[in-house]
Amino acid sequence: MIRFFGYIFAIGAAVLIIGLGVAAAYVGAVSKDLPDYEVLENYQPPVMTRMHAANGKLMAEFAIKRRLYLPIQAVPDMIKAAYISAEDKNFYEHFGLDPEGFLRAIVNNVKNIGSGRRPEGASTITQQVAKNFLLTANATLQRKVQEAILAMRIEKAYSKDHILELYLNEIYLGRGAYGIAAAALTYFNKSVNELTVEQIAYLAALPKGPANYDPFKHTDRALARRNWVLDRMAENNYISQEDAEIARKKPLGVTLRGNDNYVFAADYFTEEVRRQIVARYGSDTLYQGGLSVRTTLNPQLQYMARQALHDGLVKFDHIYGWRGAFDHIDIMGDWGVPLAAIEAYADLPEWQLAVVLETAKDRVKIGLQPQKELSGALSSQRKTAFISAADMKWAYRLVDARGYRSTARDPTGVLKPGDVVFVQAIKGKFNAYNLQQFPKIQGAMVVMEPKTGRVLAMIGGFSFAKSEFNRATQAYRQPGSAFKPFVYSAALDNGYTPSSVVLDGPVEIDQGPAGIWRPKNYGGTFAGPSTLRYGIEHSRNLMTVRLANDVGMPIVAEYAERFGIYEHLQPVLAMALGAGETTVLRLVSAYAVIANGGRSLDPSLVDRIQDRYGKTIYRHDRRICEQCNVTSWQNQPEPVLIDERDQVLDPMTAYQITSMMEGVIQRGTARRLQYLKRDIAGKTGTTNDSKDAWFVGFTPDIVIGVYMGYDSPKSLGAAGTGSSLAAPVFGEFMSHAMVGKPDVPFKMPEGMIQIAIDRKTGMRASAGNANAFVEAFKPGTGPADVYQVIGATESFREGVKVPLKSPQVNQAIQSGAGGLY
Repeated sequence: MIRFFGYIFAIGAAVLIIGLGVAAAYVGAVSKDLPDYEVLENYQPPVMTRMHAANGKLMAEFAIKRRLYLPIQAVPDMIKAAYISAEDKNFYEHFGLDPEGFLRAIVNNVKNIGSGRRPEGASTITQQVAKNFLLTANATLQRKVQEAILAMRIEKAYSKDHILELYLNEIYLGRGAYGIAAAALTYFNKSVNELTVEQIAYLAALPKGPANYDPFKHTDRALARRNWVLDRMAENNYISQEDAEIARKKPLGVTLRGNDNYVFAADYFTEEVRRQIVARYGSDTLYQGGLSVRTTLNPQLQYMARQALHDGLVKFDHIYGWRGAFDHIDIMGDWGVPLAAIEAYADLPEWQLAVVLETAKDRVKIGLQPQKELSGALSSQRKTAFISAADMKWAYRLVDARGYRSTARDPTGVLKPGDVVFVQAIKGKFNAYNLQQFPKIQGAMVVMEPKTGRVLAMIGGFSFAKSEFNRATQAYRQPGSAFKPFVYSAALDNGYTPSSVVLDGPVEIDQGPAGIWRPKNYGGTFAGPSTLRYGIEHSRNLMTVRLANDVGMPIVAEYAERFGIYEHLQPVLAMALGAGETTVLRLVSAYAVIANGGRSLDPSLVDRIQDRYGKTIYRHDRRICEQCNVTSWQNQPEPVLIDERDQVLDPMTAYQITSMMEGVIQRGTARRLQYLKRDIAGKTGTTNDSKDAWFVGFTPDIVIGVYMGYDSPKSLGAAGTGSSLAAPVFGEFMSHAMVGKPDVPFKMPEGMIQIAIDRKTGMRASAGNANAFVEAFKPGTGPADVYQVIGATESFREGVKVPLKSPQVNQAIQSGAGGLY
């Protein structure tokens, strides 16, 4: 018997030794191909970049994986407790493996044999770190062995806190969120420090399978799992039983983040910044580098600009009439289902899709597009409303697909049942809506701070959702008369004065093979000899051509390039009337130079960029402040910012041209803006055949540029001028943006001389002259003592000389002011 048991023991020992040997050999073989766990020391996970407005409000997030990295010191203790309770209660005691948990998993897996259930794991948090960072997710024996080996090595190399930090930032928690910080924002729109106990418990329930515990699709299952976590937290003495019971009775309270968490109407601005960051740092840095981008955007001004431009585009579009329904559906049965399938535009929340249900002579009955619930299911509610005939009269002017026009007598001639249209609720009227349509005309608007070049607002079109093309930065258009202030600035900088007199009369220029060019004034009239001020105020084309010829187009071209309007401008006279192409941002930046006293500026949409560690890697403001960082105040004067930017234009010239452009609003082509009752300078712009309409205006503190036109240039019609289209948009914006702000006059540089002149002749005004006007002159200059008319005798050079003396020119000279404009 003893020998028998001895044999049994020997055989068992041999089998054990052989088994251990095989196991050791297997572990050794598996260990050879293990990844290097030391990469965890300097691990930098992909972190999303966040973009904020100047006031700190979130504009956008860019990421391949939506993750915000939190160091363990910033993780609240309650979150640590929840995840440890749910995933690895012995985390701070074990050596990377948890024997107790391992045995429990074996027992449960034996019980589940033949049930078809997935084998239960016993992975510790350290093992999950090994799997998530270094291995695949395959449920194989080899992977589990490798995971165990790596877990023990990781435990020897790193502290428990470092391991927990990696885990809490790496785990996927559903709905695109990686890590606890991103999950807190995604599910509750809160930072981790704002979460309640029950919310923390729900997030701790997600690692086992986020899709299985979706708060809307599997609410009961999610509640059960959350409550299980709360019980474990109480069992482990992280919270009391009373607190756990209170938390168990509360609903999930999930509040998913929506688009309303981002700055509204900032899509064009955001996309332009995104393009610039990709160009500067590359797409990998943008989507994985965790940058913090502080932009120059002012959300309030952005909204005002968007509203003003939208109103202007829609108003112009309504003049030309109704082009037809957006879509058409079958309204037999439940019309809400096919209507809901049509995608609306997220950046037009004030517009809704609706289907025409009935038409009558006095009104149209419509069904509004039903909304989707949080679960994704379509709402069962069907809401109807009405469009009165009086509120859609503009649509009686009909335009078909071929451009043919006709007129309807009432709504029945405009819409038919099944038509899908855009509508807008009328404020103050119950269940009443306006009919709307996407305007064909497009536009852009830029608002800039002239002292710094910071872009405060940018609108690149009517709807970013419909067209991402940014007409403020990507569309090159002719500025027309909006370019004239730079021709006049070049003249004022080179010996001319605001009272210099130029002939406003017919011009013929021989362009060689291109033939004779005969520029005209808007309206085809002549004003005769007139001052430069008059030429700007009333936008006289013929005066501008003569002035550019006298100054010299090479000089004008050099100034245009100096202001940054063009990279290279051909020195031909047609360019003096704004025939070259530029962008709204470039032109606004050039006007901002004038508003900044002639000092150059670098337009910027970004104030500062920081990397994932908080280090500033870009700053727009490069002005020097040597006394800004003193340790204490010893009654020293305030620090002075040293501005080393180039002086593009003489400050006195800048004031003179600004004063002349104030006259544009006071007496000239933009006098419709007088109602603003502010010190504003500006210039209208209209191109040939009225294809582009502009207005750029400014105060000492803000510059606004407005452009309107078709993407495929064509005439805007007889009323398509900068004065009638763009200036009202500027006016609407200013009437809101300047509320509560004092009127700041333009400051005249020291040393300038003010002299009363005759508004027409430009000569010194005598006492009692009713036509007198006080003009600002540079030292050593003043009104002419002898009446001289520029352009009355010289010939033009654009290939071949052409004599200017003609009966028409003589008549223009003799006419004087004559009221011909």
